[in-house]
Amino acid sequence: MVKNSGLREADQSNLYTSASHGKGWRSCFLASTVVMNGGGAHYHSEEESKQDGGGDTDGVEDSNEQEVIVIQDTGFTVKIQAPGTEPFDLQVSPQEMVQEIHQVLMDREDTCHRTCFSLQLDGNVLDNFAELKSIEGLQEGSLLKVVEEPYTVREARIHVRHIRDLLKSLDPSDAYNGVDCNSLSFLSVFTDGDLGDSGKRKKKGSDLEQIDCTPPEHILPGSKERPLVPLQPQNKDWKPMQCLKVLTMSGWNPPPGNRKMHGDLMYLYMVTVEERHISITASTRGFYLNQVQRHPFERIATPFQVYSWTAPQVDHTMDCVRAEDAYTSRLGYEEHIPGQTRDWNEELQTTRELARKNLPERLLRERAIFKVHSDFAAAATRGSMAVIDGNVMAINPGEETRMQMFIWNNIFFSLGFDVRDHYRELGGDAAAHAAPTNDLNGVRAYGAVDVEGLYTLGTVVVDYRGYRVTAQSIIPGILEREQEQSVIYGSIDFGKTVVSHGKYLELLERTSRPLKVQRHNVLNEKDESVELCSSVECKGIIGNDGRHYILDLLRTFPPDLNFLPVEGEELSPESVRQGFPRQHRHRLACLRQELIEAFVEHRYLLFMKMAALQLMQQKANKESKMATLTENNSPEAAVPALPLEGKAEDSIPGLAQAKELAESLAAEDGSDPKSREVVLNACKAVGSISNTSFDIRFNPDIFSPGVRFPEDSVDDIQKQKQLLKDAAAFLVSCQIPSLVKDCLDHNALPMDGATLTEALHQRGINVRYLGNVLEFVDKTPAKAQLEHFYRIGISELITRCAKHIFKTYLQGVELSALSAAVSHFLNCFLSSFPDAVAHLPADELVSRRKNRKRRNRVPGGGDNTAWASLTPSELWKNIVSEAQSYYNFTLHCENADQVVEKYGLQKITLLREISIKAGIQILIKEYNFDSRHKPAFTEEDILNIFPVVKHVNPKASDAFHFFQSGQAKVQQGYLKEGCELINEALNLFNNVYGAMHVEICACLRLLARLNYIMGDHHEALSNQQKAVLMSERVLGVEHPNTIQEYMHLALYCFANGQLSTALKLLYRARYLMLMVCGEDHPEMALLDSNIGLVLHGVMEYDLSLRFLENALAINSKYHGPRSLKVALSHHLVARVYESKAEFRSALQHEKEGYTIYKNQVGEAHEKTKESSEYLKYLTQQAVALQRTMNEIYKNGSNASIMPLKFTAPSMASVLEQLNIINGIIFIPLSQKDLENLKAEVQRRQQLQESGKSMEELTVDGPLELEDKIPMDVNVD
Repeated sequence: MVKNSGLREADQSNLYTSASHGKGWRSCFLASTVVMNGGGAHYHSEEESKQDGGGDTDGVEDSNEQEVIVIQDTGFTVKIQAPGTEPFDLQVSPQEMVQEIHQVLMDREDTCHRTCFSLQLDGNVLDNFAELKSIEGLQEGSLLKVVEEPYTVREARIHVRHIRDLLKSLDPSDAYNGVDCNSLSFLSVFTDGDLGDSGKRKKKGSDLEQIDCTPPEHILPGSKERPLVPLQPQNKDWKPMQCLKVLTMSGWNPPPGNRKMHGDLMYLYMVTVEERHISITASTRGFYLNQVQRHPFERIATPFQVYSWTAPQVDHTMDCVRAEDAYTSRLGYEEHIPGQTRDWNEELQTTRELARKNLPERLLRERAIFKVHSDFAAAATRGSMAVIDGNVMAINPGEETRMQMFIWNNIFFSLGFDVRDHYRELGGDAAAHAAPTNDLNGVRAYGAVDVEGLYTLGTVVVDYRGYRVTAQSIIPGILEREQEQSVIYGSIDFGKTVVSHGKYLELLERTSRPLKVQRHNVLNEKDESVELCSSVECKGIIGNDGRHYILDLLRTFPPDLNFLPVEGEELSPESVRQGFPRQHRHRLACLRQELIEAFVEHRYLLFMKMAALQLMQQKANKESKMATLTENNSPEAAVPALPLEGKAEDSIPGLAQAKELAESLAAEDGSDPKSREVVLNACKAVGSISNTSFDIRFNPDIFSPGVRFPEDSVDDIQKQKQLLKDAAAFLVSCQIPSLVKDCLDHNALPMDGATLTEALHQRGINVRYLGNVLEFVDKTPAKAQLEHFYRIGISELITRCAKHIFKTYLQGVELSALSAAVSHFLNCFLSSFPDAVAHLPADELVSRRKNRKRRNRVPGGGDNTAWASLTPSELWKNIVSEAQSYYNFTLHCENADQVVEKYGLQKITLLREISIKAGIQILIKEYNFDSRHKPAFTEEDILNIFPVVKHVNPKASDAFHFFQSGQAKVQQGYLKEGCELINEALNLFNNVYGAMHVEICACLRLLARLNYIMGDHHEALSNQQKAVLMSERVLGVEHPNTIQEYMHLALYCFANGQLSTALKLLYRARYLMLMVCGEDHPEMALLDSNIGLVLHGVMEYDLSLRFLENALAINSKYHGPRSLKVALSHHLVARVYESKAEFRSALQHEKEGYTIYKNQVGEAHEKTKESSEYLKYLTQQAVALQRTMNEIYKNGSNASIMPLKFTAPSMASVLEQLNIINGIIFIPLSQKDLENLKAEVQRRQQLQESGKSMEELTVDGPLELEDKIPMDVNVD
């Protein structure tokens, strides 16, 4: 499955074995088929289940409690004995391979210096690729001996590389350079090592005096300074740990014959720190070097490379392994080494063919798929960079650069240009640039449906140095035949000639339901009708391996008519009102899969409602038919009646009743003609392709130029056109308002461009609608409460326009001028210096002369110096016109300073966004953007250009189901069961993804939250520490998710009595948030409340007030002055004023809070009563103080006064407030309460199972934990 050559790195990134995890597989779960509507297997898609059974089952979170079968603990412990050490225990799982124990031993401190050994059981050598369960005699307590084997040249090289990795394990340069899946993490700088240990060391009541609470100046509320250097802090006493100055191959290599006969393999040359020069011989008997310690989470490889947009200046050192890597494995030599390249296509397809009947099989399969995908993505990225850097020979070197294609390491590479006028009618180069991402989305969709027997190509899209490269695995035999002979399904000329194939129709039919694709007929060049179950561009090719491949999936999803003007077609009024249809750069704009899902779900609710209304009318009036019935059910009448707020449920009274009636319809089997008529009417009204059940599908070929349909399908085509217009209208009239409403309600809280894009995509809104979204926000009455959203949107729009311009600007800049070109562009984009002048490299003329001779040989090797003439005013003119033409949005600005002034943006934020989007890495230092005398950037400030990579992310489906089941349990109040399920999910995630993955991060965060709520603060701290490290490593050190994780960790640190660490973490989070989105953001209020409360706890009252008053101002702005959040903010401020004995101010704030509570929840509410009590207490204190003061004034220094008691708040009371603002509410319950609660939950579930509607329940609901534990995987 995985060839030997790739296994070494392969295993390193994936092996987070149960041994290193320490828990093994405690138990495996098989979720029952309650999840599905029939006896469907686990991996059916949710969409299928919705459509098969009526669409309201909600995946795993079904109202029926999910049965869980527990298979008993399958892990076991073996003893390992290495030469010269005591035996030690290692926990393993039967599914692991022997190879994985090897890896663990190479990572363990006491055995890490051994690489060339075998494992033996009772004298028998174990096969590296055998699974442990298949080894006879291996059981609990077995002793495995580590036996050293003779070295070979290959093993000696591996050993040298391993030693180099150990020596470099604490050196961050690989992370800065984006190599070998290393990335940065800075948590340990703030926690001084491992929190778990410090938790044991520090006493709960640590002396407050010892804590330094002073925040750095630049993070104080109101500070305008946004420094860049603190983004990558260093420990004060950190020194690069160096044992060797040089470790390199000796010039005496290779050994002469007579030495080979004595076992010499190669010679190494080494210089130690003490300046000792040593020559080392590597022989078959080995060589010995010192051990070095590495620490786990900060060095484990991530599955996909994460790049940092900033880096310090790192000294370049001598490193033979790096040098050798650069000139062998990376530069096109790979394909010349027989037997060393991996057959990517074979690996990708073989892993898909693995068995998947039960949980262990599915885990093995998903793990293999994930592993090969991450390896393939890494190889494709390396290859794409080599192609653009000119280090790979083209397979058609005689053609001009744009038309060249490449094969390297069994991967096919093509450039994103319209090479043979293939896309001329669709938008030329713009269409050729968009097609690969559409194709990738198609590959992702078909991969997720996962139909046995249907294969897609491994596909990775890489943007690098202004070029788009598509990397694909190669279908066996495709290079030996002409395309016309190969394609047996679909069309190679956009529908002029079309062929079909029975087997392909059968396979694609199985994907058509989940992907909502309609089976349809088109005419071929002979006017014969040909049946298809995909778009015409989708090609079917049977490879020499007999597999059925589909490729060119760029039209998997239907076209977006808002961006596709068609003569003689009128769009829906909702679209026309928004200024659609609009001309787009290309004609490949299509709707997102999420939009299709939402639209179908919306129509399904409408279908239910209509069927139910008709049934109720029939029941109410059997004799006379209602005259209005036919009116209500004509498509014209029904469609505009769609609720415009995106939430169809809100507008349907008695939805549960409607569903019940509609389900009773289905149960009647359609035997009653009246109910048949009801279903028929409802189907027609919502555009279903079936007359007997709800089934909406789209024909992806509608409006494709060149595709013709048979005459007998005219009516159907008309229906399909209407459906597409309705879907386009649904996007602008439902989804955009729904997104804005979610932002107003704070259900969506984007912080930067990436999280904004994610919020758009989750609702099926393409980024090309960004201008419309911003216009909609601009016209919203509550615009002030959406200011943060508007600002992030403008920033995203500007940086995307700049990226579009940067892409063409970079093409053809020769390698020696790259730094100069990038720094010049950034100066024009961000610097206030008006006359940014580019400095051409000194040897420009010489190289240009040479270049004439070999022009157009390599893609990235042009001699273009046009970039040097760009000026700031010209660039900003281009950005403004790009915003108008691409996003239909008018920017009112002529330079960076005006943008900052008008829209409240920050230059540091714009720099971060453009660097991440364009793959630029800059030197970490303070940049003076506002100087009018010299440019902000010089060419020395540009350190690197990284690729921006898009690829498929294979999912761990079983683990994800457990995660969802765990969330559902927690929401029902079963914390312990939920915790167990989520622990299981964590084990399964680790098994599929290895140690580092964004989903593991979400799992750890939720586990930490549950540990905390259940009182295990130490475990909470440990899990959350891992979550922070992982978020830094896989998402980036300043990603919004990382900021959230820092806040949670600070809370658990505070609860563990580590106050100073809690403050450091909160200060770090605030610094990151200031850089990412500035101070004016609703989330900043929560962060400032946290900081203010902790400072209050350590008696820093003035500092505390600065943060709490800022939080109050932000809460008032974004939640409205009458919100309960604002009331709580007033209360927190009042408490600090009380501690300062400023009772008048305290009273003033508490009165505000009391008024809000009284108006919002009434006088009888507990909160209002609490506030009233506190007001009384404050008044008494104020009176006592006044009395004392009067006494002093009256009697002077002789006054006999009682000393006033000013006490610092107790840690418990501060923690209680911290829990409240972070959404964790503990409700003290007696045993009796708990029993009643459980009985109530069970009663409700039985009622639900017996089919009664939730609306009939009168008793107050069980303890809902939604407010206390955010259950969304993405947002917390």
